[in-house]
Amino acid sequence: MRLHTDIPTRGQVSRLFGTFHDAAVSIYLPTDPASNGRAERIALKNLVTEAVRQLQEAGAKKSDIDDLKDQFEDLMADDPYWVYQARTLAIFATPEWMVTFRLPNRIKEMVAVSDRFHLKPLLRAITFPQVALILALTQKSARVLEILPEGGPETVELPDLPQGVVEAAPIAHVDDDFPKGKTQGSMAEKSHLRIYCRAVDTAIKPHLAGRDVPLILAATEPLQSIYRSVNTYPHLTDDVISGNPKTMSDGELAARAREILDRLYAAELKALRETFDERAKDGRALIDITDIAHAATLGMVETLIFDMDAVIPGLVGDDGSVELAGVDDAVAYAVVDEVARRVWYHRGRVLAVRREDVPGGGDAAAILRFTYA
Repeated sequence: MRLHTDIPTRGQVSRLFGTFHDAAVSIYLPTDPASNGRAERIALKNLVTEAVRQLQEAGAKKSDIDDLKDQFEDLMADDPYWVYQARTLAIFATPEWMVTFRLPNRIKEMVAVSDRFHLKPLLRAITFPQVALILALTQKSARVLEILPEGGPETVELPDLPQGVVEAAPIAHVDDDFPKGKTQGSMAEKSHLRIYCRAVDTAIKPHLAGRDVPLILAATEPLQSIYRSVNTYPHLTDDVISGNPKTMSDGELAARAREILDRLYAAELKALRETFDERAKDGRALIDITDIAHAATLGMVETLIFDMDAVIPGLVGDDGSVELAGVDDAVAYAVVDEVARRVWYHRGRVLAVRREDVPGGGDAAAILRFTYA
């Protein structure tokens, strides 16, 4: 079962953060890649009805509401589009345009109407996406697999990927089962292996362009070290799948890769908590949302960590002051979303995590670049 995903780039997220309109609609709709889309379109119709209700109560212009309805109706009528889905469909629309992302993460159903988009759940997809690529490399073969949060791995078709040293370099003999202690006579010379690894790196480079997902190497020595020495992709993980990938199924490789991702994310969260605790000692860590909003406005926040599911309706002033609202309607917006936007535009790091992973256990926490003078 193929998941058709569209993970947003930083530029696309920046566009969404930079969009302001009196009738901005954000919808997150759980989807099933095995479905024909009928149930999802019924659910979307109900969410659009709720968005229209909120817009009408807020006094939005009828022409804006009609333009939004037209766009959603066109989307719901696009039969081919609904055949190719992942786990969640994120839709962001104004009366002038609409953009969608098919996300591998399962996000709960919701609709938000405001003068800006609700992006916290989307940010989860680029925080810890549980997406990775595996490069399974031997002297006689190379294959690339993509793993997603759910389902089996998918083979990535790369027409220029060389299938072994012989194809990449003129050499007489290679042996995947080269035993320890054996002389190098029956093994590809390192120079040929380096040519091969460089050709592999060149072949996968177009598929990796603009992405920041982890690349996990499955190979034995000396290919492990040689490939790492010529690799140009900055997100190649330090952890590797040890053992000969020729003897492992795609499912086994994916299971090993997911263990590496779990360790990678756990280490990152542990490092964040340690940094937060250290910065807290000298006043460079915050957990109160009003304090964080003020610091974000001044460009003080280096890293914002927030609960991806919490919604705090309200308004954030130009000076960073917060006015909380009792009701989440088309006038108020999610305070943490606005704080995240300000951190994002000051080139800070924005991380959407589960509540238990937020330092302090609240809705948000911030690690500061500096303290007040």
